[in-house]
Amino acid sequence: MGIDISDLTVTYGQEKVISGLTLTIPEGCFFTLLGPSGCGKTTLLRTIAGFVPAAGGAIRFSGQDVTRLPPHKRAIGMVFQDYALFPDKTVNRNVAYGLHARGESGAEVARKVAEALERVGLGHLGERHPAALSGGQRQRVALARALVIKPAVLLMDEPLSNLDAKLRIQIRETITELQREANITTVFVTHDQEEALSMSDLIGVMNKGAVEQLGTPQQIYGTPRTGYVADFVGSANRLTARLSPAAGGMIEADLGPVRILATDARDEGGGEGLLILRPENLHLSASPREALQSLPATVRSRQYLGAKTSYRLDLGGDLQVVAELHGPGHDGFNPGDRVSLGIDPAQARVIAA
Repeated sequence: MGIDISDLTVTYGQEKVISGLTLTIPEGCFFTLLGPSGCGKTTLLRTIAGFVPAAGGAIRFSGQDVTRLPPHKRAIGMVFQDYALFPDKTVNRNVAYGLHARGESGAEVARKVAEALERVGLGHLGERHPAALSGGQRQRVALARALVIKPAVLLMDEPLSNLDAKLRIQIRETITELQREANITTVFVTHDQEEALSMSDLIGVMNKGAVEQLGTPQQIYGTPRTGYVADFVGSANRLTARLSPAAGGMIEADLGPVRILATDARDEGGGEGLLILRPENLHLSASPREALQSLPATVRSRQYLGAKTSYRLDLGGDLQVVAELHGPGHDGFNPGDRVSLGIDPAQARVIAA
């Protein structure tokens, strides 16, 4: 079931939290709303669910207008950040709750509950209460409860935020496997860029109640259209530059101490813009490397991070950038070392300021 949102407005009192938002989520898509706290992503999710009323616009599921329908009539499954399990009910009864609410009973409910728990690897824990489960197990119970009713749309509000790092990876793999298997249109809310990039078919990066950029994980990370997206998704050196056209369809970014050739992602040829340099796309060496722009730099500081080392570099004046090196010998430079910073123009991008 696809989701079409047109000219949606949501207000809290006199304040417009979302204004004129239009968005299409294809059927079977794993769609993530990504952004920091307060950007409107949870409000949008809860409006899709029916918990927050729309002040204007429309929400349609496969053409059916559900804007004024209550949550229980929208064919949704919801997984909350705090799991929202009933502490006095067993795992079996928690999962069965939605089925009973829909008038189902008897052996068919027991069969569906058992099947749902097996799918999330908890078939042996049906008689336990939530207090006797780990955080990851409680999250899987919440997922089983949402899926057992076979919803047309699955909505998930930061469901992994209360889990430790290793468990988050395990549970996100479980979620994506089940979503792909069931082919359920899913809207997932998170502030965690790694979750968004690893799980999603499409990502909407939200800022101040609007979707600032919509695209695949590769598009969002590789070709950000604004400085906000470049900075929020991954890490980026964002450098304000004076711009002028250069040969070969490139653009020259004048940063004061240095000039850098880059790919122009704007529609205009000159003026001012932001030069975006991803730290992992920068190269450090003791001497200039062929086929790369090479700039002299001084290592100001370094952070050894196991699989990579992060270097802060002085390029002259007040200009500094961060470069990340991976692979053998990535920790081979020290503060004070003079190095050559290599930049590939195809991986340096200019976007609108």
